[in-house]
Formats: sequence, C-alpha cells, structure tokens
Amino acid sequence: MLLSDFHYDLPGSLIARYPAEPRSASRLLHLDGRSGEVADRQFGDLPRVLRAGDLLVVNDTRVVPARLFGTKETGGRVEVMLERLAGGSRAIVQLRASKTPQAGSRIAVAGGATAVVAGREGEFWVLEFDAPASVVFEQHGEIPLPPYIDRPADLNDRERYQTVYARAPGAVAAPTAGLHFDAGLLERCRAAGAEFTQVTLHVGAGTFQPVRVANIAEHRMHAERLVVSADTVRAVEAAHARGSRVVAVGTTAVRALETAAARGSLAPYDGETRLFIKPGDRFRVVDALVTNFHLPESTLLMLVCAFAGQEAVLRAYRHAVAAGYRFFSYGDAMFIEPASASLEPRSSP
Repeated sequence: MLLSDFHYDLPGSLIARYPAEPRSASRLLHLDGRSGEVADRQFGDLPRVLRAGDLLVVNDTRVVPARLFGTKETGGRVEVMLERLAGGSRAIVQLRASKTPQAGSRIAVAGGATAVVAGREGEFWVLEFDAPASVVFEQHGEIPLPPYIDRPADLNDRERYQTVYARAPGAVAAPTAGLHFDAGLLERCRAAGAEFTQVTLHVGAGTFQPVRVANIAEHRMHAERLVVSADTVRAVEAAHARGSRVVAVGTTAVRALETAAARGSLAPYDGETRLFIKPGDRFRVVDALVTNFHLPESTLLMLVCAFAGQEAVLRAYRHAVAAGYRFFSYGDAMFIEPASASLEPRSSP
C-alpha cells in the first residue's frame, strides 16, 4: 500500500489555528463505516450518539511545556524540543542549533538549570539535567503548538491545549480528540448512561514526523510510553461482557488499548509502543472511535482508514472539506463506527 493512497486535498483556510469556544462547540461528523453514510452533527450531540452502557476510554496524559531555549558553552543558542521524558533527570529531545552540540558538552537552559548531552538515541539526543527533567520543562518550557497551527503559543494555550481530565505529565502534544470535552459534557455523557475509564499514552513529538517511505509497510513508528491499568482492563472486560461498546477517545487511546491486547487479549501494560495500525489490521478491543481530522498521508489517518475502511474515510474527509469543517488539533471531530471487517470477533472474558 502506497503513501499516496492516503492523500487528500485540504485548503489551508480549513486548518484551525484557534480552538472553538466553548470546548464542546465544535462540529461532529458521524461516519458509519459499515454503510459509509455520514451525518453532520455538533460535538454537544455526543450523548445522543452514545448508547447506555458505552465505555469511553480517554487518555489522561498531560502536555508538558516541551520547548526550552538554552546556550552552549561556546555561547551559541540551542532550542530543545522534548520528545519524551525518560525518568528522573533524563529526557529524549531534538536539538536545534547552528552547530550540533557534542556528547559530553553542557547546555545552560532558562531558570539556571544545566543539561549534559549524554549521547544519541536514534535521531534524538539524550540530555541529563541537574534537576528532575519534568520539573525543568514544567517551570521553564513553552507549550509547543503543532507546526501547522503556524502561530506562537499564547497564555490561553497553556490551559486550552490540555484536556480537562489531563493528569499524568509526559506528552509533548495533546490527545486532541479529548479537547472537545468540558465538565458539563462529561456529565451529560454519564447521565446518558456512558461510563469512563482512562489509559495514559504520552504523545511524542514523533507524531508530527512525516512518513518518508513510499511503501507504508516499510515505515517504522516512533516509540511512545503508555500505561494500561488493571482497573481499565476490568472496565473493558465488563463492557464487552454486557454487550456494550468500548469507545476510544482519540487514536492514542486506540493504540494504547490495542498494544495492551497485542498478544491476543487485553492485559495490563506498562512500557513503550511502536504499534503502527494500517489498513488490513484488525481491532481486538475498540468498537467505536472519537477522533479529530488528521493530516494527509499521516499514520493517524491510516489508523482511521484501518478502522472504518479507506474508501469510506476518504469520502467522509472530502465531505468535511466541502462542508467547511475545521481540521487538525484545534479543529472539529468525528464519531466513527467501524467497518465490520476491521473487528476481531468479540467473546466474553
């Protein structure tokens, strides 16, 4: 399957550069992957789209202010972009400088902290700070908006580029499907009979890296850290046992659940994932999906095509363009019911 198979034309005017206010004011395109039919709704209609007993799985990662600026020992400027926290004082980062720092060199960053360049990890660098890395970024970093938003982050983005249920610091990009939920909408979903549980997947900067191979089978995913707890496993098992749907809020929730079920059945998981879901793959856990619109030729668009069928998804995207939906992180959303062929047979635990 070729990368070009996942291209679609998008006018730049449809890229959302600011979020809708209030959060739940976005539009919602409802796609039935079985029939390919679409319906135009508002995100606030979600409680009416859900069924009593549905289990919504949200990603509770919290975005770290992931962009730091520093100075090399030679005086040159360095931009540090967090890829992921590696525990304690270590961080995996991208470094941008006129001349790449050498291993063993020091970088002075905002707030008086110092980082030693400890070495390479693939295309990234490993920095060792003289304080907990999470604290350095939280206190002195800037929110790194996705490049397609094409504007500097402002004070509003510190709060608005987080989900209202964000809890676990570690992401460098928001799980954007969750940005549409506010406290009132969460309560209305519960009143409609929906239940909630959570996973944690720390979105890395690699999510914005383009696929650089023509044949997508040759693509290697970046690593991201995730946790699926025993409580979440029990909630999913209970939902399937009663015949209810597991509704993933975002592609990150999909990748977390399907990673934890990769050996055949869902089990607690604490580690990294490089799971690349593409057409032809089948889903063991997820029965429906809430997601934003994704970039052309991106792995996230490929995941959605695997779930609901490539033809149906790309037709829905063309509808969204014609209907003036807003795209990407601060844009509108979809509620997607899957193509039958994408699901593994469901069995009671």
